[in-house]
Amino acid sequence: MGADRVFAYGAAAGLLGDLLLGDPRRGHPVAAFGRAAAAVERVLWRDDRGRGAVHTAVCVGGTVALGSLAARLVRSSPAASAALTGVATWAVVGGTSLAREARAIGRALEAGDVEAARARLPHLCGRDPQALDADGIARAVVESVAENTSDAVVGALVWGAVAGVPGLLGFRAVNTLDAMVGHKSPRYRRYGWASARLDDVAGWPGARLTAVLAALAGPDPRGAVRAWRADAAKHPSPNAGPVEASFAGALGVRLGGTLSYGGRVEHRPVLGGGGRAVAVSDIDRAVRLSRRVGWLALGAGVAARSVMKGRAS
Repeated sequence: MGADRVFAYGAAAGLLGDLLLGDPRRGHPVAAFGRAAAAVERVLWRDDRGRGAVHTAVCVGGTVALGSLAARLVRSSPAASAALTGVATWAVVGGTSLAREARAIGRALEAGDVEAARARLPHLCGRDPQALDADGIARAVVESVAENTSDAVVGALVWGAVAGVPGLLGFRAVNTLDAMVGHKSPRYRRYGWASARLDDVAGWPGARLTAVLAALAGPDPRGAVRAWRADAAKHPSPNAGPVEASFAGALGVRLGGTLSYGGRVEHRPVLGGGGRAVAVSDIDRAVRLSRRVGWLALGAGVAARSVMKGRAS
């Protein structure tokens, strides 16, 4: 069994495992990484970019090294390699949890229980729930589904196709570390700079692939491409911009506008300006689009892996 088939079978099994099982209630490997990264931070933290860069190198480099060692230990057995790839894929992707949380908020909004939706929103994104009405919550959910399709599914599959298990684990380490220290708070503005920049670099290919696949799989491909071209560059994030704009155009809705994070209000440009306001029913539409994009990303990763093998032979 070649490396391309190992990745294909393993990644497909991992995505299927995520679909059937979701994330474990306890003992999630990403949570274990988070605890380890927090312990490293307690030792290294200073209001200094250099210390933050060391933190990033230790956490991400250690994770990639661990993945490389595990892959090396099983490389003589294609079945064991595929199993390891499957477990790693299941551990790093989060499509089912993303869909579950989004739909739970959607059900609360459909029932008119805005307070329940506000209570659940922090499980999905970092917005200030009390600053949002029902329409604002629905928009926040759709935006989070779009962005996390790239961060929690497609980006990992891209790096898995490129670098196997070390790529899968390394991407998740980068993305998790960015969520922990990469935001622009007074504590992390300098210390988290390296993590934030590395996340921008690592997320670049997955974000563009997500945008392409959202256009292909969505109900309005032309609208997705139009919104991507017109609006993506307006977003402050180089990777969230293409993804959210493509989802907005594909679904025919407007995303962006006024947001509130940690008491800080941001006025972002509108993405998909030709669309309508987000409705509660668009949450389920966004989840279905996210699912299709994830499986298409697997196909793209398998195809890319086959091409790389053909060039190497």
